[in-house]
Amino acid sequence: MRWDRLFSDLEARFDEIADSEAIAEMADRQRVEAGAVGFAQRLAGSLGQPIRIRVAGGSAVGGVLRGVGPDWLLLSEGQGRDVLVAMCAVAIVEGLTAATALPMSGVALRLDLRHAVRGLARDRSPVAVLVAGGTVTGANGAAEPGSNPHGAEITGTIDRVGADFTEIAVHAAWEPRRAASVRSVVLVPLSAVMVIRALPLG
Repeated sequence: MRWDRLFSDLEARFDEIADSEAIAEMADRQRVEAGAVGFAQRLAGSLGQPIRIRVAGGSAVGGVLRGVGPDWLLLSEGQGRDVLVAMCAVAIVEGLTAATALPMSGVALRLDLRHAVRGLARDRSPVAVLVAGGTVTGANGAAEPGSNPHGAEITGTIDRVGADFTEIAVHAAWEPRRAASVRSVVLVPLSAVMVIRALPLG
């Protein structure tokens, strides 16, 4: 009968409209959820995976993502060489998986870059620190190797970490930190630190 066909047609159209509304609502919900994902949360979804990072000034760092904090990330370049990267210095990240981690909470939120750098200071291992801008001079006033307009690389040992700065005893990467080998001590704001690379001694 005509009424049967009419109701069947109306039901089919209603189902189509309901399906399209559900699809649109799901897309809206996904956009809202994606809009709430932070940079650290997105990065943490790729823990254990190899990624490549370009920092401000053009330097590139690659390795397996080993850790993510609220304002830093840790990469392993292999052979025991770890690299700590300040998130504020990151310009581009390549190689992330599709996964996104849960938001950080509790203690993880408090383990910021300052705490990570303090851990390196306790270790007393030599490091290469890439800082934004400027040049580093030695005791004789000459520019240290690695200085360039995009950033300066300082090799030495982290002596002290304050509330918003670090002090680095500048010496050759292959030397242990001894008074005779220290060419100068530089003060660096933590906001200027881009990359800290652990160096093998000797």
